[in-house]
Amino acid sequence: MSQAHPGPSDETTSALQQRTRRFRPELQGLRALAVLLVVVYHVWFGRVSGGVDVFFVISGFLITGQLHRAAARGTLRFRPMWARQAARLLPAAFTVLLGAVAAGWLLLPEARWQQTLNEVFSSAVFLENWRLAADSVDYAAQHNTQSLVQHFWSLSIQVQFYIVWPLLVALVALMAANRLVVGSASSASARERLRAYLLLALGGLFVASLSYSVMLTLTDQPLAYFHSLTRVWEFALGGLLALTIDSIVLSARTRLLLGWVGVVGLIACGAVLQVDAVFPGFAALWPTGAACLVLIAGATGSRAGADRILSSRPLKYVGDVSYALYLWHWPLLILFLVTRDQEAVGLRGGLAIIALAFVLAVLTHHFVEEPIRRASISDRARYRGAAAGLVVVLLAAGAWQWETTARASSVAVVGDESHPGALAMRGGPAVTQAPLIPPLVTAQDDWSRIEYWNCVPMSRLPENAACTLPPLDPAVPPVERVVVVGDSHAQQFTAAMVPWAHARNVELTAIIHGACPFSTASEVYPDDPVCLNFNDAAAGEIADLHPNVVVTLASRDVQAGLTEVTPPGFVDRWRELDAQGIRVIALRDNPRFAPEFRPADCLQQAGRGSDQCSLQRAQLYAPVPPWEAIPDLPPNVSFLDYTDYFCGPQTCPVEAGNVLMYLDFNHITATYMTSLAPVVGEDFDRILGV
Repeated sequence: MSQAHPGPSDETTSALQQRTRRFRPELQGLRALAVLLVVVYHVWFGRVSGGVDVFFVISGFLITGQLHRAAARGTLRFRPMWARQAARLLPAAFTVLLGAVAAGWLLLPEARWQQTLNEVFSSAVFLENWRLAADSVDYAAQHNTQSLVQHFWSLSIQVQFYIVWPLLVALVALMAANRLVVGSASSASARERLRAYLLLALGGLFVASLSYSVMLTLTDQPLAYFHSLTRVWEFALGGLLALTIDSIVLSARTRLLLGWVGVVGLIACGAVLQVDAVFPGFAALWPTGAACLVLIAGATGSRAGADRILSSRPLKYVGDVSYALYLWHWPLLILFLVTRDQEAVGLRGGLAIIALAFVLAVLTHHFVEEPIRRASISDRARYRGAAAGLVVVLLAAGAWQWETTARASSVAVVGDESHPGALAMRGGPAVTQAPLIPPLVTAQDDWSRIEYWNCVPMSRLPENAACTLPPLDPAVPPVERVVVVGDSHAQQFTAAMVPWAHARNVELTAIIHGACPFSTASEVYPDDPVCLNFNDAAAGEIADLHPNVVVTLASRDVQAGLTEVTPPGFVDRWRELDAQGIRVIALRDNPRFAPEFRPADCLQQAGRGSDQCSLQRAQLYAPVPPWEAIPDLPPNVSFLDYTDYFCGPQTCPVEAGNVLMYLDFNHITATYMTSLAPVVGEDFDRILGV
């Protein structure tokens, strides 16, 4: 009885695997699949696919195999290796960065310029992931917009990997041979010893990095996402596979199954997991494991194999241009959304973005990448070319930075006749329109930075600081002690309090934690232990300081679609302070726009005075503030309501008196708060009887 086989028989599997392992046509198809998933998920779904993790595995697989073979032959040379990597990676990267500088300068709203420039400079030296990691732990930067070059974070990690990995392999080879690896050929036993040492080293890195990745993802996921050390295990996984794949012998049917499981698993990953919220912990084992399955399956020789599709000419070509396609698609997507003031691209818009990205990728591949990669030039010339490319990018970005700095310069002073800011909301003669302060180009950084004060760790929570305004004359003791406590909405009022504190010789201390108003509960993120611990520690710190007054928020949720409230946890904290004989000044919260709203962008695109850049007051505030409905308020609390300085009778604008009110959708600029200082000072004097 005969039996049909869809591919090679099991008896020939081992031989076929050995013949096809050196040349892996399916690998380019895997690259193509990964980049297509990245592009499609970014463009149409606003999600992350896990495709970048596949790139990391492939990089680890290829470079580890190359380094292992070179070390075994005694031909491991750093200079030519790095020269080849520079010729392969830098031309396209610098081309896209130049394009981003030109397009950003011409098309981006001014408020986005400085952030984009900061990230261009970081991307040019392949430290973008650390820039984003730093921003992820800086609360004031957490509302940054997505920049044209944000996607360079993954390339930055790859370049760091290409620099460090050869050094690691050389060190392991030195340990294995107990001598420098130079010139001479290695015996079979020496090669096996080197392989064993590399397996041990990469296995240790895999375990250590994955453990750290899981831990940091649980405690600080945004930081973990961009951290280089949380991604090392993905490269190590590819390296471990490179060192062991030739010893993996499976039946044709098993490999056929593994190939399809890997492909389907990779496609499904981004749809099932919220990748940007749970990676790179255990969840990242999904796409990386799927990529490993495809590589283990290899060339099955079956018409039904996933490798047949991955090895097809169209996918191979997409794999060839995948690097350039990845680089171009993101700035085109961001430019489309920003210039058209949209949150989504739609079907036709997405197709146009992908088509243009593909055209640019093809041009970049054939006229930039390939000519430089194939050029018969010395390593020295390659390094010089890389340095020249970097200089060109930095010069272009420097010219844009010069223009940005020039536009940031302003001779106007808040509070002068042409820039009364908040005082213009009192009524009186109309203020003639004048250039805005802060200028739009610096608006995003116009924040009350208490970290420049005298900051010391809190005794009960050292990772948080209590920051005290430096006195004008340290030799003169303060007449009052005031503590501002809560979240960023309490912090922003410090800009309005500083002139009063200096004038009255008041010691002003701020105890602030982002997204954590002063309460017995965690108001923004329910049951958040970090916030709960902070508030308890802040309460203890205040008890130790025993200030004359504590300034905090009186309400929250001043946003369309929500109802402004005075949470019970606020009142409970006020009662605690009342029992300690400490007075409280509670401030009504300012309006919040929708999270996707960018006030500075709206003013530049829709024009100053446009109704598109304001909200209806009735959608935000009830006629009676919420605390008046609480029957048993403690007697130590005085309320201050500055709604009339943020809103007119009908609408709540984003500028007043030629001063920009908002730096993002919910935070007030330090300049506008400074314009409110005369009013705040009068109110504080009245309450404190000064």
